Amino acid sequence: MRVPTSCGRFGDCHECIVEITEGYDNLSEPTTEESFLKKPFRLACQTKTVNTNDNLLFTPRKRDRTILTSSSNENGYEIDNNYKITSSSVVLTDEGEKILLSKPSKIYGLAIDIGTTTVAINLVNLETSDILSTSSFENPQVFGGSDVMNRISYDTTKFRGELHKAIISSINFEIGELVKKLKIRRRQILEILIVGNSTMRDLFFNLDVETIGVKPYKSVTEFDFLDNKVKSTELCTKAINLGLRINPEAKIYSPPLIASHIGSDVSAGLIATDFFDGNGTKILIDIGTNTEVVLGNSENVLAASCPAGPAFEGGEISYGMPGYSGAIEKVNCVDNKYIYETIGHTEPKGICGSGLIDLLSEMVDNKFMNNLGKFIDNQDSLKLDYKYDVEITRRDVSNLAQAKAANVCGQALVIKDFGITIDDIDEVFLAGGFANYIDVERAKNIGFILNFPSKKIKKIGNSALEGATKLLLSNQLRSKLLKYVNTVNHLELETKTDFFDFLVEGCQFKKISV
Repeated sequence: MRVPTSCGRFGDCHECIVEITEGYDNLSEPTTEESFLKKPFRLACQTKTVNTNDNLLFTPRKRDRTILTSSSNENGYEIDNNYKITSSSVVLTDEGEKILLSKPSKIYGLAIDIGTTTVAINLVNLETSDILSTSSFENPQVFGGSDVMNRISYDTTKFRGELHKAIISSINFEIGELVKKLKIRRRQILEILIVGNSTMRDLFFNLDVETIGVKPYKSVTEFDFLDNKVKSTELCTKAINLGLRINPEAKIYSPPLIASHIGSDVSAGLIATDFFDGNGTKILIDIGTNTEVVLGNSENVLAASCPAGPAFEGGEISYGMPGYSGAIEKVNCVDNKYIYETIGHTEPKGICGSGLIDLLSEMVDNKFMNNLGKFIDNQDSLKLDYKYDVEITRRDVSNLAQAKAANVCGQALVIKDFGITIDDIDEVFLAGGFANYIDVERAKNIGFILNFPSKKIKKIGNSALEGATKLLLSNQLRSKLLKYVNTVNHLELETKTDFFDFLVEGCQFKKISV
């Protein structure tokens, strides 16, 4: 097993964080270098086994995600950048023909979507717009908490900067893997376009995120924008300033935020879906640990953020897990027995989001559970597989109910505040880490999404990464986005008088309409 590290095992780089899933007590006491970590996380280079008689299981923080989304780049993306390849060099035209490479060379860029749970990367040829490689891995910042608020709290302690260091080191490691595989040089990577929710983005740039965690939940860049200190909430610096191991003069750019927790990942998603173009009313639902909803037409756009939490990403669920190999992803009930499929067709290790949606829907339809989440015969758990001891508990169902309630509450309140009904919406875009893999009818059946007409629903995969790739290649699209984000209105869900009513209804496992 290859564990990332660059400090020579002195415990300085903090790249070799591992999660101990079994046998934590078989290990030596944490060292001073590990003081920023809480159980069950350790630094592999500092940890020794003191008991070899019992099982010890651990996973490195950089785990490949099985679920990846394909690009819609069938006819090539629009290219409008500031790079020129001459007979003797590669120059940056918007900085007075500044030389970036001293000889002609192919040039590349990275589009990166930093999600709370997953990081996804496209390596792109800046001359042709070809996507040469796509990779994704678990966000290593999980040691600071599984959701945004916990990471904000962690970063306000004496360990401020550790989350920034973690994401930078993991991206550097992934860049090393990419350049080795494609046989290119790091210095040929001339730009990175980074998107993420407000917290993930600001942690990447090593900004203070404390203000995002308290009312009015705004980034320091938003306050600067509102105070007319900056022209927009976009961010730009050079690779050398962040310690990114590519061309030191490479531009590191992030597009503008929308408002509060609605970040540049949603901005990129609007570009991916051509949201501001054409007629009709559209709704973009980007499902994740923090779900965002954007509804609009040519005259008005409304957006909201829903703190769904990590339940459907595997967090706080007994046998929950992200979409790795061994995760149960599809479930059917035949003759009162569950039949399932796992990612990679291996033995089941747990169950991921799409599998949880299937399971909950089957439990309701087969009357193993009622709409309120109460199990048949007042059981505390239900076995999915006795051989592998995979089960779902009442506590799990309660956590899943609250997560889906936040999702559907956000959708319902945005539609109601906009003054329309579900039937008035022309297109429904489902985006996010596992949106391509959920069964839409079952998702509607348990109220994970509203009861939209199925013919209007379009799964678009990782719209943030798609939009980031388009923005990486086009200055014109960046200018267009800067113009339009200022027209998006932000809805604070908790200020609505019927927020609690929708939240309570959303906790029920049934179809929900507005």
